[in-house]
Amino acid sequence: MGESPNQPFQLSFNASLKIDFQGSRVTSDGGLILVRELDERLGFGQLIEQHLTDSRRGENTQFPFADLLRQSVYSRLAGYEDLNDAERLSQDPTFRLIGSEKIWDRGAALTSRLQSFETEMLAEEENFAGLARLNRALIGKAEAVDSGYRMILDMDSTEVPVYGEQEQSAYNGYFESTCFHPLLLFNSEGDCLAAKLRPGNVHSAKGWEEVLLPEIERQQAMGKEVAFRADAAFARPEVYEALEERGVKYAIRIPANESLERDIAELLPRPVGRLSQKPLVEYKGFLYQAASWKKARRVVAKVEHHAGDLFPRVGFIVTNLTLPSRAVVRFYNKRGTSEQWIKEGKQAVKMTRLSCHRFRSNEVCGFG
Repeated sequence: MGESPNQPFQLSFNASLKIDFQGSRVTSDGGLILVRELDERLGFGQLIEQHLTDSRRGENTQFPFADLLRQSVYSRLAGYEDLNDAERLSQDPTFRLIGSEKIWDRGAALTSRLQSFETEMLAEEENFAGLARLNRALIGKAEAVDSGYRMILDMDSTEVPVYGEQEQSAYNGYFESTCFHPLLLFNSEGDCLAAKLRPGNVHSAKGWEEVLLPEIERQQAMGKEVAFRADAAFARPEVYEALEERGVKYAIRIPANESLERDIAELLPRPVGRLSQKPLVEYKGFLYQAASWKKARRVVAKVEHHAGDLFPRVGFIVTNLTLPSRAVVRFYNKRGTSEQWIKEGKQAVKMTRLSCHRFRSNEVCGFG
């Protein structure tokens, strides 16, 4: 912006590079140069030094640690979902130039070097923990530019099918597949704040506190109001209590049961006459206490009557929000965007391409 249309774009991280729009010199991965510029301006290199440790010595250090990490990340951003393409990409002009000056002439790392980097160096306990800190610090850089007074957190789990004998893969009856069952936490902008790879047969909410509570503490330490949304898998009294103790607003779907349906009995009968194509929607808020709850909580019901349906479509949300019932439902429904972000992660950067045997290696490659 502010430059003439024909003037090449100058880059900060490498002053010898310029971006120009000439068809005769186009490379299929040239867009990564702009990602590398963002990387430079966000201080990704400094964050790598701060959070990760290079334990190599001697000849093993011919490829800088930051170059190896960038090659690993950028190759997935470009759509290369595993390391099979690393040998060809090692001589690709883009992958050579996004690294440090050391690899401009030599070329990027080959498959064997990159594989040992991901499955051994990054899998070390200190570096594995450092990857989570690095991810959160990088998002923090973006939050510092544009961040409101309120943070909305969405938690969900998903399926990662496997086709071999990977450690801790297991059959999951809900997904009807042998898989891993990771847990993910997003903000309302679509940033994945935390992720945890888990065995395939664990409950959807297993380990929620390890993922959710540190993020709540981080946001509240910055003076932000926090709200939380999740589906019925997280409808557990210990979740409600932990959120209430920390002053967090929440909207969590709960499964229907006879007691809940009795509280909205007047909304369930089908209206007399023919319904229009537009469904008839009604809302009701009431206090409810399940047997496992220590106190009554507000529940909001949404009842929809559709033309052609014999029975209504009913949903229940437990919440401590003071909004009108319809506004609570609208707030909860926006949680569905987290499912789209999970789909984006699966399709765009192949986060579910986990083909390593060791569980820790899969943690690094997909959710590190």
